[in-house]
Order: sequence, then structure tokens, then C-alpha cells
Amino acid sequence: MKIIIAPDSFKGSLNAKEVAEAVDRGIKNAFPKADTVQLPMADGGEGTMDILVSTTNGRKRDVSVTGPLGEQVSAAYGVLGDGKTCVIEVASASGLDHVAKDRLAPLEATTYGTGELIKLALDEGFTTFIIGLGGSATNDGGAGMLQALGAKLLDADGKEIGFGGGELKRVHAIDLSEFDARIPTCDFLIASDVKNPLVGPNGASHVFGPQKGATAAHVKVLDQGLTHWADMVADTTGSYLHDCPGAGAAGGIGGAFQVFFPSEMKRGIEVVQSYSRLDKHLKDADIVVTGEGRIDSQSLSGKTPMGVIEAAQKHGVPTVIIAGAVEEGITELIGDSIVSIHSIANRPMSVEESIANASDLLAFTAEQIIRTYFYQTKIHQGGYQIENNG
Repeated sequence: MKIIIAPDSFKGSLNAKEVAEAVDRGIKNAFPKADTVQLPMADGGEGTMDILVSTTNGRKRDVSVTGPLGEQVSAAYGVLGDGKTCVIEVASASGLDHVAKDRLAPLEATTYGTGELIKLALDEGFTTFIIGLGGSATNDGGAGMLQALGAKLLDADGKEIGFGGGELKRVHAIDLSEFDARIPTCDFLIASDVKNPLVGPNGASHVFGPQKGATAAHVKVLDQGLTHWADMVADTTGSYLHDCPGAGAAGGIGGAFQVFFPSEMKRGIEVVQSYSRLDKHLKDADIVVTGEGRIDSQSLSGKTPMGVIEAAQKHGVPTVIIAGAVEEGITELIGDSIVSIHSIANRPMSVEESIANASDLLAFTAEQIIRTYFYQTKIHQGGYQIENNG
């Protein structure tokens, strides 16, 4: 019996690898001889680089770059096992993890450090890139990244604007004469599950700004800034980002990649699945276990569990979902291909308690799922031996 374990991280608690290990431990408690395959997943956000590097036996390079609020932060970029492909997460340099909750500043936060990561990789000779979007603390449309790579964003007096989405309304001209000449010779695969446009009610500022500390007043300023930025980009390049799907990813940096880089956007989960060879493993699998920290309505919009479920459907393999929390009414997810959805909270407990004990709770939940699943299918089909640890 072959079981694929393909979860995302439980944010604030366990990374995807740790989740997979806990689920595997629970499965082995019930079914010691199970053939389990751990395939940690991500959707282009945090964890994507680590998973791709680990999957391909690559390496990471630790560096110091400019953080979201202008201070120096520790970041990294990855090199895949082929030695030719560089993986960069926007979150590594420009992510929310670099900013304390009481210091969130969406009007000032910059993607300058992400541009520095790209420049360092270019200096090392890389020409093929995978860029993971997600988890950014920024809403600057990628302006900071472009500045780090040589673009000059000038105000009406011909002076460089400052950092952050709050400065975008001051852009009077975009000077690309010193923009890094190596970029047009490179290939950029942009991994993201976000389809939002750059501006408007479904744009970067309105949908994602509040997660980065933006008040209602901030959202208005940021959206106006991105609209002006999109107008200036259109005047400079002829490309209109305003309603472009995916341009709103990571505070609008998705749009910058679409216009200023030779790039292709692809769902992050599909990129990770390709490198982990999920399809190959699914061909002879009996069941898949996936999950993430919270299963809710957004899980239907291309996030990691849904990507795994879609892949499993193609091979007729049923899926079980385990989450830290399950939104009420989410049973609409359950169908022919989804056996069941489970929360790891097996008794009344606080969120803090669930997070602190996530590994053991995951193992226990996985064990009970496997015991139930094999009791229903086993035993009249194949006589699988379920371990009795009681």
C-alpha cells in the first residue's frame, strides 16, 4: 500500500517537511509496513526555495540585503541541483517575517532587497531564475526591486523617489538607461497562485494591504499610488498593468516582473509538483494525505491542497486533508476525490496549544485516519495489517 504525503506548511508552527514527517510517523504507528512517500509542497510563497533546493539536492547561499524597512536583514537564495537555476523568494528579503507586528509600515516597505538578491545571483553568473511570490511586507509595485537593479524613478524635480508604496504617486519619469543589461538575456519563471490585478477593489492594496498593516486610509493611498505607477509604466513601456491577472501578487511585484523581465507566470504549486515529480509518484499510489494550517474558502483558489487534489484526481487517487483549523461549512470541498477533511484539534484547545503541539496532534490525526481508511478498505480487499498500540 503506497501513501503519498504532500502537505504545505502549518504557518507559525511547522514547515512542510516537518508536517510530512509528523504525518508519516502517525501512519507508521497504524501501518508499520506502509510504503510512504514524503513530498513537502508549497505554492510559491515561503518554503518554496527550501523545498526545491532539498528536492534537487541543491544548495543555499546566505547573504545580507536591505529589508522591507530599509535595515540590513539575513536572506538567502537557492541553487538547484543542476547548478544552473537560481531560486529566489520575495519573502526572503522583503517578507513579513522581517517586520514585527507593531512595526508594519505598508506605505514605506520596499522590495529593494529582492532586487539585491537578483543582482547578487546575476553577479554569480545565473541566467535562469525561479521567483517565488508571496509573504511580502510590501506594496510598492516592485519599484524598490527595479531601483536596486539600476532603474531610476524620478520625481518632477528629477530626483529619485524614496522607498515604499506611499512614494509611487511622486513618480514623474522612469529612467531605464542604467537598468541591469543582463536581465533581458535571462529567463524568469514566476511562481505564484495569485490572480489579482494590480489595482481596484480586487487589486493588491485592497485585498492584501490589510494583511500588511494597511488601514482603510492606507489602502486608498496605496491603490492610488499603484494606479499612478501603472500609468507611468504604460507611458514608458506601452504595457498596461492595471487589470493584468497576477500583477497584484506580492504587493504588485508580480506586475513588475511581467513588464520589466522576460518572464512566464505559473502556479507555484505546479512548479513544486514538477520538481518533486508528484505525477510520477501518483501513478501507483493508493491514497494522498495533504493539508495546510487552515482550510477555508481560499483553499479553493489554487492553494497547495487544491493543487495536490487536482493532480491526484487525474490519477484517480483519493485524498485526505489534514489542517490545523477547518472553516465551518467547508464540506463543499468533499466529493468523489476527497475522502474527508480533518482538524488536528482533537479536544477543546486554544490556537496557541494547537500550534505548540502540532507535531504530535498531526501524528495522532494521521494515525486515526489510516486506521479508519484501512478498516473500510482492507481488510476484505487485501488483509493489510493494522498495528494495535493499545
